[in-house]
Amino acid sequence: MKKILSTLIASTLALAASAALAADKEIAVIVKTVNSDFWQNVKKGSTAAAEAMKGYTATFQGAASDTDLAGQVALVENAVNRKVAGIVLAPSDPDALIPAMKKAWEAKIPVILIDSAAADSGKAYYQSFLATDNQKAGELCAQALIDKVGTTGKIAIMSFTAGSGSEIARVGGFTKYIQAHSKLQIVGPFYSNSQMGTALNQTTDVLAANPDLKGLFGANEPTAIGMGRAITQAGKSGKVAAIGFDGNGDLQGFVKDGTIEAIAVQSAYEMGHLGVMTAVEAAEGKKVPSFRDTGVLMVTKKNIDTPAAKNVLY
Repeated sequence: MKKILSTLIASTLALAASAALAADKEIAVIVKTVNSDFWQNVKKGSTAAAEAMKGYTATFQGAASDTDLAGQVALVENAVNRKVAGIVLAPSDPDALIPAMKKAWEAKIPVILIDSAAADSGKAYYQSFLATDNQKAGELCAQALIDKVGTTGKIAIMSFTAGSGSEIARVGGFTKYIQAHSKLQIVGPFYSNSQMGTALNQTTDVLAANPDLKGLFGANEPTAIGMGRAITQAGKSGKVAAIGFDGNGDLQGFVKDGTIEAIAVQSAYEMGHLGVMTAVEAAEGKKVPSFRDTGVLMVTKKNIDTPAAKNVLY
């Protein structure tokens, strides 16, 4: 009798464990790379959202680097093979991820894009796009730099990954605004591939080759950090105006000590949080908006300690 009872208990526990596993539907969050505070803040948001959604979990992965397109494609294809409930994707390239996105669409797995867009040919394969309005953000950065250096002279663009959706819109918006509202000469852009050390070396070289440089724009987190460190090492803090992008602790420090005049800060947490929530809504058959603007805030020494800034800094 004891043996029968033990068997029944074991069977019941096994069924309960199986049911629990079945209830935990996976939302796969796949970003460009995990090696920055920006993407780690996306992870925090996605984890918090999954914890609030009963029956769902969120996994978080990224390629080895921003330029590891094959690695990111493999992560998406693996998620499709696992039959996840939904995919939240920050594509490193507007074209390279489309075949993998199509596989998800064929498997009836909703795809929610964050941060960077896909090419128009991929629009049928994702349900929603959540991002900063990068063109507008680039324009705000250009305006901030013009306000500091004026409308004549020479400035440099320190960019990140050539061809990524966010880079095209962000640097494009910056460049067009500069050209339309000033006579500033642009040096670059220089592409760091989101490597801080590369950005540091590139900025050091630009400063040395252009002693008359009046300003710099660092277009994402690792690039802006490298730019800020190069300015400091060259003894140019306060002498060359700089505008950065994103808002981790290093960049906040540069704003506070005057090395960088302002940083355009996206809500990385909101991208992750809203990305997972939107994926769950789509997985449950609910209609989701085709685009959601997650916002941007220009943070300076004057407003860095305000509640609005603290809500997006990380």
